[in-house]
Amino acid sequence: MDGVNPGPGTPPLDITAIPRSYPHMTEPTRFPDVMLLAAGHGTRLRPITETLPKPLVPVAGIPLIERIMGNARAEGATRFVANAHYRADQLLAHFGGLLKVSREDELLGTGGGVKRALPMLHSDPVLVMNTDAFWPPENDKPIARMLAAYAGAGHVVLLCVHPRNATGFARSHDFCLAPNGAVTRDYGAPVIYAGVALLGKSLFDGTPDGAFSINDLFEAALERESLHGVVLDAPWFHVGDPAALAEAERRLAP
Repeated sequence: MDGVNPGPGTPPLDITAIPRSYPHMTEPTRFPDVMLLAAGHGTRLRPITETLPKPLVPVAGIPLIERIMGNARAEGATRFVANAHYRADQLLAHFGGLLKVSREDELLGTGGGVKRALPMLHSDPVLVMNTDAFWPPENDKPIARMLAAYAGAGHVVLLCVHPRNATGFARSHDFCLAPNGAVTRDYGAPVIYAGVALLGKSLFDGTPDGAFSINDLFEAALERESLHGVVLDAPWFHVGDPAALAEAERRLAP
């Protein structure tokens, strides 16, 4: 993974959508809306995040949130919504009104944050992306495979990465991935959840109106045998603490 080039800077936010067709999309010519999870305090990245929200922490000169947006834009995304809580004004100022923001007076968690923003997300399904992990977009375009794997309401597709391709992740793995692409607890190859999920809005029916974790929806889909995984074929960088940030920048250096 040493010597991976980050590629050119991210393109502008107002790029033109490329007509595409995906099964099970309510609007088949449009890429799903992207929900960016950006509300957390980033406590493990202190002292950097004492004056800066985690999504704006630069990695080799490019803020984390722009790196993950670049991953989505590389495959056709044009519509983004982010939730914000900690230092929300800085996030708003950074984008100058070019990013829709769902402000949270109190943290709602990863699931509650998405549910709160659902009226701002017009596609079904939606693509939910963490803003503390990314991959060099020139290395792989995995979201197209996620869209192809999506089987409709009740189904969840996760982007996964083999531990050997992961930087900055402490656990050995999150799930296992069976040969047929099914996510399991203990059968198949160990994989890490890469922070990108494709899921339908109906999965939020009946969920709490307050804070909850999106992992609850993943666990429910796992029990229904409706959780699918797509493997990222690229180096994956998780920036959770200063050591991981330093390692990512070292590996991204020319």
